[in-house]
Amino acid sequence: MQVSSAEGLEARPTGVRYYVLAVTCLAYALNIADRYVVTTVMEPMRLDLKLSDSGIAFLTGVPLAVFYVSLGLPLSWLADRANRRNILAAALVIWSGMTALCGLSQTYLQFLLARIGVGVGEAGGTPPSNSILADHFPADRRAMAMTIFALGAPLGAWMGADMAGFVASHYGWRAAFLALGAPGVVLGVVVFLTIREPVRGRLDPVAGVAPEREGFLHAMAFLWSQKACVHVIMGGGICALWGWGLIWFAPTFLQRAYHLDVGQAGALLGPIHLVTGAAATVVTAWLLSRPAFADPRRICWLLAAGVALATVPSFIAFQTHDLEVARLMFWLFIPELYFYVGPAMALVQNLAPAGMRATFISVSVLVANVLNLIVAPQAVGLLSDHFGGAGGPDAESLRLALLILAPTGFWAAFHFWAATRTLVADQARAIGAA
Repeated sequence: MQVSSAEGLEARPTGVRYYVLAVTCLAYALNIADRYVVTTVMEPMRLDLKLSDSGIAFLTGVPLAVFYVSLGLPLSWLADRANRRNILAAALVIWSGMTALCGLSQTYLQFLLARIGVGVGEAGGTPPSNSILADHFPADRRAMAMTIFALGAPLGAWMGADMAGFVASHYGWRAAFLALGAPGVVLGVVVFLTIREPVRGRLDPVAGVAPEREGFLHAMAFLWSQKACVHVIMGGGICALWGWGLIWFAPTFLQRAYHLDVGQAGALLGPIHLVTGAAATVVTAWLLSRPAFADPRRICWLLAAGVALATVPSFIAFQTHDLEVARLMFWLFIPELYFYVGPAMALVQNLAPAGMRATFISVSVLVANVLNLIVAPQAVGLLSDHFGGAGGPDAESLRLALLILAPTGFWAAFHFWAATRTLVADQARAIGAA
């Protein structure tokens, strides 16, 4: 379908594009906060509901992840064809409302059903946001824009750790869900009323023609043929398994190993997420705006080196028995949870034709969330229960389980390095397919 040259090439005013970036960043922050508030209150939840480590891991991770994963691809396919603004607004209202319902739950089954609802809503969040941003920023600025968008992750983690820990310590674990759910409903209305759906592919090098909207199977076949994209998706997914898998149990570990309460554990981790996560994200955004990083291979080399180096303190953080050493290692390790997110999203966007971007991002999110929300919590929980034996899980059983997970950071670094071999050719191929 032909579109006018003016419509296809006109860039939105700078203020508009950065407003859209700020609002989608805040939506992403609430996505992360609503998802990870459970990691802060997991120990009091576990004790209240009388569950094992594997039992609480299943309740908090698997119901959300299964529905997130199963609906993520269909909703991304829809986002490549329908109004992305409307999908994002509806998703925000659904997942935020369901987060509030988690706080109103009184039984295992009620929490399980509400957690499923969070997963249903969150499935419609990141893919349309990324696709909208790709049509507000040209290819050479997308890495910077996606990295700013990724600031939502440390902001959300701080909200889910420090704020949730404070509320939980004063009013109980259920109140933390209520405090984080309500603002998202309001933001969903703001998205619907203030953001306009952009023309797809209008800032791509091949302009003036609307992107082809191929079927889902065609998009998946093209993704698989983009070897660099497969490696970037796997690198990001294994980073989620490694980094976010460790952080999933970190508040519980601190409470058991060092006898902290839920508020103290949240207060220890929350500022690290906010300060170092934001700093790592901003510094990365600045680096990627430099002319030296116009070559996308350098972005992958940077990701590989950063993740490999951060794997060492991620191991020491759980190996040590000294709280101050552990705190220092968290300050060195946690920034890496955010460092890779924006660049990896941008690389996936640039390796996808304009009409397949939401689908490509959804596959990336699917892989990350299966590894992060299903594989990592269940593996750690089962290992901790096993090591705890008849006496049940404790600090040492959880420590051993986390130490087994920590070295997987090196596996993630390998995939980022491997992507460099075909990255330039695959990026050019994606532009040609648009």
